[in-house]
Amino acid sequence: MPGGGGRRRGSSEEQRRIAFRTSFSNAIYDVMASRGWVETESDFDWDILWAEREWVYEIFDTTHLDATQRLNHFRNGRELCRKDLLVKNLKRMKRASQREGPSADFDDFAPLSFVLPREYAMFVEEFKRSGGVWIMKPIGAAQGRGIFLFSRLSEISEWNTRKGGYHRGQQQQQQQQGLHPEGGGEQNLQPEAYVVQRYVENPYLIGGKKFDVRLYVLVTSFSPLKAYLYRGGFARFSHTRYDPSDIANNFVHLTNVAVQKTADNYDARSGGKMDLRSLKLLMASRHGMAAIDELFLAIERVVVRSLLSVQHVMIADRHCFELYGYDVLVDDDLTPWLIEINASPSLSANTKDDYHQKCDMLNDTLDVVDLEGIKFPPKDDNDDHNDDDKKKLTVGGYDLLYDGGIVQRDPEKHSSTLLGTAIKRSTTPKRNDHDEDDDDDNARRRNNSSAANNNNNRNQQ
Repeated sequence: MPGGGGRRRGSSEEQRRIAFRTSFSNAIYDVMASRGWVETESDFDWDILWAEREWVYEIFDTTHLDATQRLNHFRNGRELCRKDLLVKNLKRMKRASQREGPSADFDDFAPLSFVLPREYAMFVEEFKRSGGVWIMKPIGAAQGRGIFLFSRLSEISEWNTRKGGYHRGQQQQQQQQGLHPEGGGEQNLQPEAYVVQRYVENPYLIGGKKFDVRLYVLVTSFSPLKAYLYRGGFARFSHTRYDPSDIANNFVHLTNVAVQKTADNYDARSGGKMDLRSLKLLMASRHGMAAIDELFLAIERVVVRSLLSVQHVMIADRHCFELYGYDVLVDDDLTPWLIEINASPSLSANTKDDYHQKCDMLNDTLDVVDLEGIKFPPKDDNDDHNDDDKKKLTVGGYDLLYDGGIVQRDPEKHSSTLLGTAIKRSTTPKRNDHDEDDDDDNARRRNNSSAANNNNNRNQQ
């Protein structure tokens, strides 16, 4: 999209219509359309752009936006969501804490991690000292691609002997496609950075199977930091019983839907998911609600600390907001571990319930962004806003988590955290009653060349 002026409206009718543009054909398209918003083909004449990350990283700096236009990514969101940069920022935060006083030990909510090949020597030193199982993740891949576990240094010796490493994921992809370039494919592979993390070998199990939790965090500002945490979410289960000795079997260890849906025993009815409230109640039946409330409160602290680690490096821009998908693993000691943060969490669904839950969450997201000016109207200094201010702490399923500081809970509430509790709704958002089977958002991006092509693609899915 070329640069240009912002959204220009003429008649009063046009002023009441929100114009949106997006390159996606999943739940976010359906939600924006169901709100009565109008899709536009214009490169710049829109109120909200739900864009791919690449557009923001490559084009945003050359584009002028009007004050009222909103965009769904921050300019340098990689600082939080790219695996190696997140590791860097968490380590910097820990060093800063050590300089100021006793360390809070920031490794206690993220597994010990190193970036290869840059920190290979440091990793080898730690591996020889402690051993164990480690997990390798390419920094730029998603949905489980290129991930593998290992327990011997010889299994990753390529990173130390092949000019700083080679693109294992690219090699695997070539092999799957039957591509074997003449002259030897490995010589043509480009170096790729990986993050290596100590593997959490004692995950909490349900039905003998491993799971992680997908949470949704909405940041509307990094300066000052303002973040909302969605009460809902879901657990993603593996479809093979956990066996710590079978480290070569990704169906045991990876919970990504894109991986699990290729398993022979994949449960298409449930999609391998359990909603967060059901998970919380199940765990509370085992351990008591007080212990599980403490766990969920610890998860909230993980979210806050991760955001604080990048607060001062993120480029502040009033046009931007961002919906993050947090993946958190719980171990059998009820300790939460931050696995990764996604800047483009999948908004496609693999069941009807999943589709409805994501539509509700996205409607609430757009209510917080509030392009219509309904949820957060300008204040009248002559009015008493105590009740309004309380309402702003909760918008749909979102609770204000951080607003220049930790948001204090109502002391009259019995629970210390609202995460995983019921979401009360006065009305049910309108939505199309269909689901999508593909969990890969990239596979459903519409043709950007025209809105007509976009709609045609959408109707085919």
